Amino acid sequence: MSKLSLTLAVFGLAMFVTSPGGAAEVKTAVLRVDRVVGPPISRLDAPPADLGFAGAMLGNEDNRTTGAFTGMDYTLKTEAVAPGEATAALDRLKAEGIGLIAVIAEGDILKALSDRAGPEVLLFNAGARDEALRDAECRANLLHVSPSRSMLSDSIVQFLMWKKWPRILLIHGSHPEDRLLADSYRKSAAKFGAEIVEEREFEDTGGARRTDTGHVMVQKQIPVFTQDAEDYDVIVAADEAGVFAPYLPYHTWDPRPVAGSAGLRPASWHAAHEAWGATQFQRRFERLAGRNMREEDYQAWLATRVIGEAVTRSGKTDPASVRTYALSADFELAAFKGQKLTFRSWNGQMRQPILLTDGRVTVSISPQDGYLHQHSPLDTLGIDATETACHAFGE
Repeated sequence: MSKLSLTLAVFGLAMFVTSPGGAAEVKTAVLRVDRVVGPPISRLDAPPADLGFAGAMLGNEDNRTTGAFTGMDYTLKTEAVAPGEATAALDRLKAEGIGLIAVIAEGDILKALSDRAGPEVLLFNAGARDEALRDAECRANLLHVSPSRSMLSDSIVQFLMWKKWPRILLIHGSHPEDRLLADSYRKSAAKFGAEIVEEREFEDTGGARRTDTGHVMVQKQIPVFTQDAEDYDVIVAADEAGVFAPYLPYHTWDPRPVAGSAGLRPASWHAAHEAWGATQFQRRFERLAGRNMREEDYQAWLATRVIGEAVTRSGKTDPASVRTYALSADFELAAFKGQKLTFRSWNGQMRQPILLTDGRVTVSISPQDGYLHQHSPLDTLGIDATETACHAFGE
């Protein structure tokens, strides 16, 4: 056992108590850190108040059903705070003896929270896609159920290559996260043999979101902006800030498909997904929340179910044991994606298929047929063991 595991085991003993009925209480939480952003381009994309929380609640219900037979009682606390209150919120959860926490936050905040949490707490990243958190800046007390940017970009480029659309016009936004996503697409293109024939940056001048100016941009600016490009098969949009990409389909100068942040989009989950029992799963969520499941809900559900599965299979409830079992070869989780999900032992990233959706149907699922790997085809998506700069996991 590593020094980290020993330390976690010692501190983790305080993270559960025995309820009056004799069941061991497994305390869990979801901490959502809400940044201030402008309105989305479409009002249909406005986040619900219970974003992420509803998914965790469904996962907790699943855990409690199993716990009734295994002598475990799962409790869930949810808290939404502003970025400036994130540290204090984490401290409160720790003071309440909660050592298993799913976090929905931006990467810089998540990194600070993982450092603050210390070895006695196990965090689950249910939101941030930052590559660095899975690479050189990884943290031993942080497991990732949210896919990384490279997993998402790899999933798109694999599909484009399968379709024989290798020539890409890359359009990225001017925000830092847009540039990070654009860089991920560059690496994916090089990885799978696609060619980025030209790049263009769409500068955010503040007039694109849900205003009359935005509609003028659609009719006038986008066609001109995409005019006279090098010969290409498909536009790939890198617009994580949500400024321009939804305006691209049907408004480009040349009649070409759009993928990435609009058109064909990569997602950990989508409400249109129906295969492998997903319809029944979606209906359960809809009865609980009164709305469709979003990615953050699915990722929070994954986090709670990882906890439940690890506790059930290992018979242990402390954060160290949950972490050890989740990273072991024995762990697997059924998650309505056609195959069991597991964790990469070298950086704590959950392996999972990526849905490719147009917003109405699941167009495809990556990894695509023909992309093989010595361990798992899922490891063709994202950072592989031979590429990792993560050393916190002792690999």
